[in-house]
Amino acid sequence: MASTSSLALSQSLLARAIISLHGSDQRISLPSPPSRASSSSSSRRRNTATKLRSLRPLVRASAAVETLKPTTDASIVDKSVNTIRFLAVDAVEKAKSGHPGLPMGCAPMAHILYDEVMRYNPKNPYWFNRDRFVLSAGHGCMLLYALLHLAGYDSVLEEDLKSFRQWGSKTPGHPENFETPGIEVTTGPLGQGIANAVGLALAEKHLAARFNKPDAEVVDHYTYVILGDGCQMEGISNEAASLAGHWGLGKLIAFYDDNHISIDGDTEIAFTENVDQRFEALGWHVIWVKNGNTGYDEIRAAIKEAKAVTDKPTLIKVTTTIGYGSPNKANSYSVHGAALGEKEVEATRNNLGWPYEPFKVPDEVKSHWSRHTPEGAGLESDWNASFAAYEKKYPEEAAELKSIITGELPAGWEKALPTYTPESPGDATRNLSQQCLNALAKVVPGFLGGSADLASSNMTLLKAFGDFQKATPEERNLRFGVREHGMGAICNGIALHSPGLIPYCATFFVFTDYMRGAMRISALSEAGVIYVMTHDSIGLGEDGPTHQPVEHLASFRAMPNTLMFRPADGNETAGAYKIAVTKRKTPSILALSRQKLPQLPGTSIEGVEKGGYTISDNSSGNKPDVILVGTGSELEIAAQAAEVLRKEGKTVRVVSFVCWELFDEQTDEYKESVLPSGVSARVSIEAASTFGWGKIVGGKGKSIGINSFGASAPAPLLYKEFGITVEAVVDAAKSFF
Repeated sequence: MASTSSLALSQSLLARAIISLHGSDQRISLPSPPSRASSSSSSRRRNTATKLRSLRPLVRASAAVETLKPTTDASIVDKSVNTIRFLAVDAVEKAKSGHPGLPMGCAPMAHILYDEVMRYNPKNPYWFNRDRFVLSAGHGCMLLYALLHLAGYDSVLEEDLKSFRQWGSKTPGHPENFETPGIEVTTGPLGQGIANAVGLALAEKHLAARFNKPDAEVVDHYTYVILGDGCQMEGISNEAASLAGHWGLGKLIAFYDDNHISIDGDTEIAFTENVDQRFEALGWHVIWVKNGNTGYDEIRAAIKEAKAVTDKPTLIKVTTTIGYGSPNKANSYSVHGAALGEKEVEATRNNLGWPYEPFKVPDEVKSHWSRHTPEGAGLESDWNASFAAYEKKYPEEAAELKSIITGELPAGWEKALPTYTPESPGDATRNLSQQCLNALAKVVPGFLGGSADLASSNMTLLKAFGDFQKATPEERNLRFGVREHGMGAICNGIALHSPGLIPYCATFFVFTDYMRGAMRISALSEAGVIYVMTHDSIGLGEDGPTHQPVEHLASFRAMPNTLMFRPADGNETAGAYKIAVTKRKTPSILALSRQKLPQLPGTSIEGVEKGGYTISDNSSGNKPDVILVGTGSELEIAAQAAEVLRKEGKTVRVVSFVCWELFDEQTDEYKESVLPSGVSARVSIEAASTFGWGKIVGGKGKSIGINSFGASAPAPLLYKEFGITVEAVVDAAKSFF
């Protein structure tokens, strides 16, 4: 770790420089394994690497650029690289399942990153100022497990490598951050990882801008990512890369494993675009390493050049051979997603001159990598000392940063949330949400977020802050543009950067269809993103069925580790935010109305914490004649229906079921107090699919909802035509009497 003075120097010594253009890009022939067979079409596709933009990127002055020096003993590098390859080969072979090709091809770049470039502490995988690494091509996870094993992480021991892809192991079939310390984000669905990396890099840029001082850089780390052709094909990667270029994330360095092989064969069959030109157009600095198999110095030089460019992210295209070293399967789809087989493993050992038994790490390799444990401890110790000095000089900023690093919220933060009475003016819950967002931003240091080009409709702007942009990264309003999928995945990266970073993102509820993949990864990877989803039902009116969600509530209620809130008024909206902020390992979705709703008697922030609770009841002995259950805008309808029935002498309990998942967490005694098993007369009402409501109302209960698509018309007429009315609830209730 550089000293405080040298860190400050690296920030201030910036200069313009001309980046040399790529030379000829004629493909090189590699002695072993055989070079990729070329065709006229593939030659055209991979003809000349394009020239960089005439606009010169901002680079660090030579005095501040980190110098990458090759390891003195080249044989150790070769042996280390082959160790990575064969740990992957052996693990996949033992499991009879996995993807050996990528680790075999990417081992050189990965070795240089983990052994020569990255700053980390193997004994504390969560040290704040560590460099982050993301394997976006998550199927090649044995590459990452091998690196963590060699680097000395306790999470991946030899027995863990031998139990690759087995029940209860720390080495699952794709990287999982919640299983294996040292894994930053969960990857597997292609393209998610590079988008997560954009979020990680955004977090670093934001925190550095907020907390670094001219005499103290306490936030200073890089985000590295390896992605493949599959990631490049997925649209989410382009969405995220576009934003990374726009935001000028200069500490994001992506290695593109340019091996031209996917599951179906050569990518020539479906992927012929010029990736270099596309990324240059997106605002990235692009470098081409032509020999990714053995060109260690080329890789080192590319990283050095990438680090010199500070005003834009860098894509290093590294041309590799998938399955490098396998005499009969290299450069073919057969090495992508299946074990080599006993005979081919032996042939590969002979071809690469590897005499060691399976899972053997040669002593000299083990000794070479062992230095990372003391070096990593030293890096963290130096940083701790720097932060201690920073804390003395800048106590207020240090307290905020500590909150973000630890996830410990300021005392009394929840008191900032607004509260409402029945006399308070009615409003759309999207507007009430905006009041909560702005209240939270004032008291929660790590609270930031934005919308997919709908901020003025989602009501998500933080009024006390400006926009996070290339020149103003300290601000907290994130402008994602019309990129829902990329937005969700970027927020996952932000959430997983530091426990106290609490990102929110917003769009219309129906457009969660565009980002469901990222939302599922939020739940799986325990990323506590807050999804602010407005226009939650047919209540949005004239925009019609393309914009009216119907099945969405049910689908998210079915998603594990997800809190699906549908608040009915201001108190419930505030209650949803109180829970969402505290649930750092569970994403929360708030479905919010476009139409104005009243502040209902009986609702409360405390009630929301139970998920389902009684807002009114004229019965005694826990034996109402009927229980009416509603959510969101339909809770008002249930309350009005109850008044009609009570005037007719019935005892009626009205229950808000604002969050099913929280209700499921309550004790049996509490559940019985709300939904007594002896009362089968139950009616639910929700302007959405009735799927799943049988769990709440029981076999004899009735559910009022919408089991078709909506329509284009004013909201009041739609509610009448679809039978989401007080009369419908009253009639359903009377059917029990």
